[in-house]
Amino acid sequence: MDVLRESLLGDGERGCLDGQFLLAMPGLDDSNFSRTVIYVCAHTSDGAIGFILNRSKSLSFGELMVQLELITADELGSLPETAKDMSVQCGGPVDAGRGFVLHSDDYQSDSTLPISDDLCLTATVDILRAITEGKGPSKAIMMLGYSGWEAGQLENEVSANGWLTCPSIDDIIFDDDHDAKYNRAFASMGIDPAMLSSECGQA
Repeated sequence: MDVLRESLLGDGERGCLDGQFLLAMPGLDDSNFSRTVIYVCAHTSDGAIGFILNRSKSLSFGELMVQLELITADELGSLPETAKDMSVQCGGPVDAGRGFVLHSDDYQSDSTLPISDDLCLTATVDILRAITEGKGPSKAIMMLGYSGWEAGQLENEVSANGWLTCPSIDDIIFDDDHDAKYNRAFASMGIDPAMLSSECGQA
C-alpha cells in the first residue's frame, strides 16, 4: 500500500490516463494482460498503477476469508449475500499475494485512499471484516495484486497500439459478469473488438 499511497498522493504531475480504462488490444503480446480491462487509479509523471477488473481467481471471497482466518469454514453459510456473491479478481502481476478493495465512497477507514470523486481504495483487513459483517461499502471489487508501469512505460505501450483507452464506467467496474466487461467496455465506444487488427504498432 505504501507504493500506492505514494502514487496516489505523491507530487508527480497527474497524467491524462488517471481514472481511465485500459482495454488490451488483440495484438498485445503479454499473457498477463490478454483481453483485460484495467482501471487506472493513478497515472503521474512517475508511472502508473491500475487493477485488472475481469480476471477471476479460482476462489471466492468467503474462501479467501477462511484462508486469512478472518472467519471459520463453518461461518461461510452465514456471510451476507454481498460477501457470498463477491468473486476475487487478479488485479495484476505485482504483489500478487496482497489484497486490495476498490469500492464506493460510502465506506471509509483511516487507511482508505480516495482515487476519484466517488471511488476509494482500501488495502487493510478492516474493510474485509466490515464486508463479512455486512457493514462494508455498497459496491466493491476484491483483487489480489496490481498492475504497475514505470515512468513513460504506459505511454509507450499506448503509442504502440497495445492499449485502447476510454472513460471508466462504474457499472462496468462493479459488474458481476466479469467475462462480459471486455466487450462492454469496447461497446461503450461503439467498437466491436472482433473487428480490430491483431497487429500492434511499434513505439
